[in-house]
Amino acid sequence: MQNKIGAMLMLILPEVVALIAKNYKLSETEAAAALYKSRLYSLLEKEETKLWHFSALTLYRMYDEEVKTGSIVFPEEV
Repeated sequence: MQNKIGAMLMLILPEVVALIAKNYKLSETEAAAALYKSRLYSLLEKEETKLWHFSALTLYRMYDEEVKTGSIVFPEEV
């Protein structure tokens, strides 16, 4: 199961990093480092959270919320 998560993260994380870089005016390297240090990323790595099912934009919004408020708001599944 861990391989499935890893594969999904490899597909979606570059998009999330690009959104962070663009919106926070960071380099891709700085944006990736910021994401990897976040609580969101630690939750993304856990299969049971199912966060890797969300779109890059949703994950970016969750990251942004964490940065601005210190907490993560989990969107409701449609």
